[in-house]
Amino acid sequence: MAVQQENDFNEIVYSVTEEKYFKDDLFFDYHSLVRVLSGEMKIIQADRTYLFGAGSTFLYPRNQLCTVIKYPLDGRTYKAIVMTLMPQRLQEFYKRHHIKPTSLHSPGIKEFGSSPLLDSLFDSLLPYFRLENQLPETINVLKIEEAFSILRTIDKEVDGILSDFSQPGKINLFDFMQTNYMFNLSLEKFSYLTGRSLSAFNRDFRVAFHTSPQKWLTQKRLELAQQKIKKEKRKPVDVYLEVGFENLSHFSYAFKKQFGYAPSEIPQV
Repeated sequence: MAVQQENDFNEIVYSVTEEKYFKDDLFFDYHSLVRVLSGEMKIIQADRTYLFGAGSTFLYPRNQLCTVIKYPLDGRTYKAIVMTLMPQRLQEFYKRHHIKPTSLHSPGIKEFGSSPLLDSLFDSLLPYFRLENQLPETINVLKIEEAFSILRTIDKEVDGILSDFSQPGKINLFDFMQTNYMFNLSLEKFSYLTGRSLSAFNRDFRVAFHTSPQKWLTQKRLELAQQKIKKEKRKPVDVYLEVGFENLSHFSYAFKKQFGYAPSEIPQV
């Protein structure tokens, strides 16, 4: 596993992945504005996969699950600038400017096209990462609010994402887990996303699936891997990260234990 190095200035981060790849399953309670400078980022959600290369800029909404894989490309290290758009700052911004909040139903990742305003914003941030000390809070706030204003200028629908301050409510656990089982999150995060305490999640899970969460998750991820290798003709090394495993050897061991043969032995159809 590669090491991700970050120079962190409050809510503005310079992210660097120097080795083969960096992979994580993520869930944030804040929005992220990302500019990829070099390398490539793959974001895998339950219903869609995104690929972002150098020069891409996108907004990742809060309270969504994804698998993120970052890796070098064309001999260039993965580098990106990530701006954290905290709900508290957004609430203050909307209140101060007397903007009425709106909301979108299930907003997805929003990619932005070429924009001089976005170019200017990210270009202005690069010199800050040469600082030895923390970025002054006053400058941090100015740059974050500049990002708010630019996004609202270039995309009239972005308010539907930025002004959504709701928290996850109790939802259908069976449907949610059937859709999101491939994300390697803790049971605490799964319980939060379904609007439950951990004890209620475990209780409701056993009622819905008649087994433990850990056993069910492993089985479902292995079945998905088998499908990707057999039907989509993909290699084990290309799928194990996408189905919630962190280590290829552990994946191979669990796969053989489940099906009686190694993933490399699956006959192609």
